[in-house]
Amino acid sequence: MIKTILLLIFPIQLIAQNIVCFDIEANPKPNNPSLGLFTKYVNVLDCFKIYAESSISDEKVLHVAAIAAELLDNDEDGIVDDPLIEAELIINEALMPIFSSENSNIKNSFINNYQGNGVSAVLYKNEINPNQPGHWGEDATVEEVLHTINHVGHANIYPNAFSLQPNSSLMTLAMDIARGGQFLSVPNNYPVTAWYHYNDWTCDYECMAIEYMYWSIVSYMGILNDPQTCNGIMNEWELCSPSLFQQTDIDMYILITDPQYKLPLLAPNGNYCPNINSIEEITEGEKKEIIRIVDIFGRESIKEENKILFFIYNDGSVDKKVFINKNY
Repeated sequence: MIKTILLLIFPIQLIAQNIVCFDIEANPKPNNPSLGLFTKYVNVLDCFKIYAESSISDEKVLHVAAIAAELLDNDEDGIVDDPLIEAELIINEALMPIFSSENSNIKNSFINNYQGNGVSAVLYKNEINPNQPGHWGEDATVEEVLHTINHVGHANIYPNAFSLQPNSSLMTLAMDIARGGQFLSVPNNYPVTAWYHYNDWTCDYECMAIEYMYWSIVSYMGILNDPQTCNGIMNEWELCSPSLFQQTDIDMYILITDPQYKLPLLAPNGNYCPNINSIEEITEGEKKEIIRIVDIFGRESIKEENKILFFIYNDGSVDKKVFINKNY
């Protein structure tokens, strides 16, 4: 079956997003007590599943799927980067539920009936913004999917590195330094030397560790590196630029960049279609006839190194599309 390609067209001053080569399917487990009420389903690389309510738009469901794929297959060659993580996610049936709201009846049913080990986070409709992948305050998809992969996968497969209990791993030792000491509960005040000072009293030590892992990875990725984000997260995390993270949190920087763990270190952009190699594949199935392809300067273009192309049809309409070549 030819996979669906979702092409979102934005104004010319913006960069188009989201070529997503996944299919939204019907729920394969309609009789499952915890999953049966979901109506939309995506199988991501055969190891990570998306279940969404009917009110969640296809655009948002496919965005979550693309982010999950990019984090699992960071080099986008169509293969999960770490086969050990892939196997662990399969064993635990890792999944991301997407709910319409916190008061969703489907959410209540899911919580009351789910008894597996594959869920570490959830997403809500208003937390997903395909136009701003991973951007703080706009799109929580990178954070919640990464929490799930790290918690279900890395903490189990590499306990010496990423176990979440106190004094159990290289990561928790690094976190104790980042927090200015080992705090099994949230202190009234963190030491002035701390650069990680999350103060949510509902977040226990293990929760603090999984949040710390997220902050470290996205700091390295550069997702936090803008003034608005830096100011917005300062009360929790101070190392918003890659260079500041590398210079300050030395132990954690060394840990997450260790190639043996194959952590995703390239920021997702919401595009995932690793097997498309030609314009012909992108335009396959077009009902209208394409009469010209031009670049942003209006020049005739069929070269595959062009990333943003304009497709002019015989009815006078124009589509702006992002062409992604896996060798680009």
